[in-house]
Amino acid sequence: MTEQNTADTAPVADAPDAPPAPDAETVVPAAPKDRRKLFAALRWTAAVVVFAAVGTGVAYGIGRAERTDLPGLSTKDDGRWAYPVLAKPALPAGAPLPAGKDNKDETHYAPLTGLLLPAPEGAEPDAGLKADKGQLVSTDAFLEEYAPDGRAKLKEGLEYEGLRQIVARGWTTADGTRTHVYLLRFHSSGFVNAFRGCDINTQLAGAPALEMDPAWSKVKSTQPSMDGQPVSHTLKSGGTSLYQEPKPANGDEQTKLGCLQAGDVQAVILQTRKGEVATVPFHQTVVLQSQLLG
Repeated sequence: MTEQNTADTAPVADAPDAPPAPDAETVVPAAPKDRRKLFAALRWTAAVVVFAAVGTGVAYGIGRAERTDLPGLSTKDDGRWAYPVLAKPALPAGAPLPAGKDNKDETHYAPLTGLLLPAPEGAEPDAGLKADKGQLVSTDAFLEEYAPDGRAKLKEGLEYEGLRQIVARGWTTADGTRTHVYLLRFHSSGFVNAFRGCDINTQLAGAPALEMDPAWSKVKSTQPSMDGQPVSHTLKSGGTSLYQEPKPANGDEQTKLGCLQAGDVQAVILQTRKGEVATVPFHQTVVLQSQLLG
């Protein structure tokens, strides 16, 4: 990523980028045969997520099929972004997959920066994101995303709840949408569950109140994924939640918040845009980041 603003950006801790790998003699388990397709693919093209506006909901599927090969989809632009080919980073020798049978806590042994979603094609780095060359972000820089009154309590919680590292990437697209993706690595999934900075009660710097994303709720309960199961079955229960600002509080910009829990990692995804944050690219960004963490 292009170098971004480096002011006041020290790593959260001197902890290594990834947890120590298990004993080298440990055999890396094969991915379960029934692993959901939403998390199984190792590579995706820019066309991996297929979105179509249908009434009040947004339907999508994961796969390599061309849009013209899928019934009910037109060939006109549906607003999704063109992402580069995605690939999960290599694991250390002997390290299990996050969903491996002998990885009960779903620990991610890959470098955290390798799990960050890349920016879509044509996007420019967002200078407002305070990350260093290695994409490391300090706790204080991360907390600037939140309302000032709540930062001290959040910081205290992070200090006592096992935070090991924060990495981030930010970009701005041609339509003015600003995206910040943060990955927070904790010592275990139990600490992730204790994190209070990504839920419906979250007060962001530009959005003091949030509501559930109604389009996402519709997708989870009614739209099938490529394996025929509802999307709510392919995303972990309680692990993915999307929120939006009901009415812009600061001027005419809207903010949306995506929250992903995956083992020892918490993803915080923020999108802000003048007028309204578009539904399709917001959902697309969340789904693709989910895949990289799966």
